[in-house]
Amino acid sequence: MHPNCSAPPTAVLVHGAFADTSIWAEVSHLLDSAGVAVRTPAVPLRGLAQDAAHLRAVVRDIDGPVVLVGHDYSGAVISQASAGTDHVVALCYVAGFGLDDGECVQDVMDRFAPAPVAAAGFTAAAPAFNELRLSDEEFARLYAAGLPPGQVAALSAAQRPIARAALTDRSGPPAWAAQPCWYAVTLADRIVHPTAQRFMAQRMAATEHLVDASHAVARSHPSAVAAMIQEAAGQRE
Repeated sequence: MHPNCSAPPTAVLVHGAFADTSIWAEVSHLLDSAGVAVRTPAVPLRGLAQDAAHLRAVVRDIDGPVVLVGHDYSGAVISQASAGTDHVVALCYVAGFGLDDGECVQDVMDRFAPAPVAAAGFTAAAPAFNELRLSDEEFARLYAAGLPPGQVAALSAAQRPIARAALTDRSGPPAWAAQPCWYAVTLADRIVHPTAQRFMAQRMAATEHLVDASHAVARSHPSAVAAMIQEAAGQRE
């Protein structure tokens, strides 16, 4: 499909590890109210190549420009998914992994002072498939600190487990090297260390938005995240 470049951009919001599409509920509502078309595809969380191919198929089905938004692990996914498409006009990372060529998520985690998640009690969601999820207690303490208990319980119950191998899959050449980028740095994050986030944001020369929030920033500060995405969508030539 050849994209309709005169159409307004569609924001494709991509959830990361230990989440599903519901993480974007408030952000999606705010963007829709502002007239921005939104897609929130589910990601298999099986591995970088498979997840990027899945997302690339979603992007290619959109008739018009796309702003790709990746949270957590899916920062790495959006960096790979935009390769080979002419749809993507901007990349937005929300506490996301902006990996360099040959790098993996674990490399970034190991490069900086450990975030509290390093000592977390992971649950083997499906031992036969070597999948990981956060226990309900650790999810509340690390991922969604500051959210109301009812929201935390719902988000924890809706977790999609991630294959352990996805954390060590190596990135190819990243799209952020040739795309305009934005990055929401979550300053109270206990999953991805804020220092690591700022390192990745500055390496990709992203426009930084600093938010005093936990990893679940899309639910705790949806207006800040939506505003960043609208800013990115407005930068089309």
